[in-house]
Amino acid sequence: MSTATDHALPIGAERVVTSEWIEVRSPFDDSLLGRVPACGTEHVDVAVRAARTVREAGPLPAHQRAAILDAAAVALDARVEEMARIIAGEAAKPIRTARVEAQRAVSTFQFAAVAARTLAGEMVPMDASVAGVGKLAFTLRVPVGIVGAISPFNFPLNLVAHKLAPAIAAGCPVVLKPASQTPLSAIRLVELLIDECGLPPGHVSVVTGGGGSVGNAIVEHDDIAMITFTGSPEVGWGIRAKAARKKVGLELGNNAPVIIEPSGDWETAAKKISVAGFSHAGQSCISTQRVFVHESIAQQFTDALVDHVKNLVMGDPMAEATDVSALISKGERDRVADWVDEARAQGARVATGGSLGNDGVLEPTVLTGVTHEMKVCALEVFGPVVGIAEYRDYRDALRLANDTRYGLQAAVFTNDLNDAFTAARTLDFGGVLVNEVPTFRADQQPYGGLRDSGNTREGPQWAVREMTEERLIIFNA
Repeated sequence: MSTATDHALPIGAERVVTSEWIEVRSPFDDSLLGRVPACGTEHVDVAVRAARTVREAGPLPAHQRAAILDAAAVALDARVEEMARIIAGEAAKPIRTARVEAQRAVSTFQFAAVAARTLAGEMVPMDASVAGVGKLAFTLRVPVGIVGAISPFNFPLNLVAHKLAPAIAAGCPVVLKPASQTPLSAIRLVELLIDECGLPPGHVSVVTGGGGSVGNAIVEHDDIAMITFTGSPEVGWGIRAKAARKKVGLELGNNAPVIIEPSGDWETAAKKISVAGFSHAGQSCISTQRVFVHESIAQQFTDALVDHVKNLVMGDPMAEATDVSALISKGERDRVADWVDEARAQGARVATGGSLGNDGVLEPTVLTGVTHEMKVCALEVFGPVVGIAEYRDYRDALRLANDTRYGLQAAVFTNDLNDAFTAARTLDFGGVLVNEVPTFRADQQPYGGLRDSGNTREGPQWAVREMTEERLIIFNA
């Protein structure tokens, strides 16, 4: 684990420190990893002024933006191990999983470079009406303005990349507030962009601090045109209400369901769910949470899943063998444990897990006999818990999967093509996966949800369009 150090923040053209600091500690063993400045509204003002200067100078040419993004991909690819160790330390993400995140960030910048090179408007067929005869019209994609980016703790590098890379591609300066628990990988990324990849100072500034101070200052600042936020629905919709005159892109929560039909490969499903439900201790918006399995295969599936889960290794995130480590805080660990105890009191059975290990890590937990009313089904657990419910009729399973306030991604395992198409038409989610877990995400896909799961689509190609406006140009011949 890296030696604890104090980190200066790239704000405008300066590297800023403050008189007060925020300690960044390992969620696993509480060791001190470093300190970051405790910023206030005045630091947000400085960052916005620098971004406004950048905006007034006009966006960099597309080829230059793309070259910066390409350079970032190369720089990150050369530092996958360095970045993975930072992630594993600050987020308690097992090191093998952290390496996957670091490598995904490389892809995010690569796809953003493509988006920068191909961003364009389109022709408007003016002579399709009498009024338009003799006129030539087309649209331009122009930067929306300064972007305020607020990122979460669970993917502290790649979800920051999903905000910064499209903004750079679109020509938008950014004021970034990373999660206070996990700011170190974000700071390192921005340092690389400025120091090694050719991004001029002021295009991205980092401000660290609390949501009530720094976060609100970003949301409410008159000169910030767009907010991109990933986090809880309660906070996200609160931001949307405060920033009614801004563009606001929200990527929020989920309680991802998967339906397993008798015709589907339930053995593969069990193996995949043993990873998808417990990777990073279930702290993913698309962590597999609700499993609906047909009654004819329920016992076989449950036995297979439990066997896989019992073989997961718990412990130190820096250990190569570790599959599941600590939740982001003891408070979150205790909340998830309370939800498990409450479900058990309401009739669910703990098939495996449900207790704390010797190192204080919550065991990967499989519950059977769960019902819709239990918190572990109705809400987003955001912990290492998978609940299994049996069904008899496929249509009932689809209805139960849809009976949720969320709508990010859902999945079905079936070898019946009609059933697959029925799921695609019926499941009311931003993404529907067939013979794959709902936890799957490739960084180039349009990713986002409905209802309390958000209102936007991420993935560089789509995020770049969110971060631009269409400007209509008409020439009269």
